[in-house]
Amino acid sequence: MLRPIRLALLLALAPFAGLAEPCRQALALGLDVSGSVDSQEYRLQLDGLAGALTHPEVVRALLGGAAAPVRLMVYEWSGPAHQRIVADWTAIADAATLEGFAARLMATTRAPAPPSTALGAALAAGAALLAGQSACWRQTLDISGDGMSNTGPRPQDIAPAALDGITVNALAILTDDAGTRTDGTDLAGYFEAYLVRGPGAFVEQAAGFADYERAMRRKLLRELEGLVVGRAE
Repeated sequence: MLRPIRLALLLALAPFAGLAEPCRQALALGLDVSGSVDSQEYRLQLDGLAGALTHPEVVRALLGGAAAPVRLMVYEWSGPAHQRIVADWTAIADAATLEGFAARLMATTRAPAPPSTALGAALAAGAALLAGQSACWRQTLDISGDGMSNTGPRPQDIAPAALDGITVNALAILTDDAGTRTDGTDLAGYFEAYLVRGPGAFVEQAAGFADYERAMRRKLLRELEGLVVGRAE
């Protein structure tokens, strides 16, 4: 059952959330459900993520190492105390499991959420969710968003120790009303400066929510294929 989860509870329970089997990557995906995201844009995110995960190229990348599968989970975020798990940690060992994971995303309906944008809290929540995935070779946190932090701790204020061993990537959704700051710094530049961190961290860009699926597919391929190259080297 879908339910809201407070950051303190995430931090308390995360060490017990891991699975015993090894995996090559633990990937947590955080989706923006703040007030700037309307109902149509919400569906474009959830359905777009499902479509990206089931694209043939991404399927091949996900299922390329069945002996140590990728673990996926998806959560939503908005205000400082609002993080909701949409799909809990799942080892993607075969096509049927991946299809079931995507189906959960497509069946998800929107829940009430505060309108504010708390990127720092979203970052800390993602780190807590990854804390129990120490058996994985790599831990990756993806945060999608269409605006800059306006409440709670700023992303740059989250202590580096809380993100030790985690690569944080971002998907900047560029929209007419939230794509730039008043000083001219674009959203991707803001994410690059204050949100992403870790070896090889990067920012992908979507030209609005209608472009979300394409951008997510590109980002997933870069993350998953980059891991294969790194292990080979």
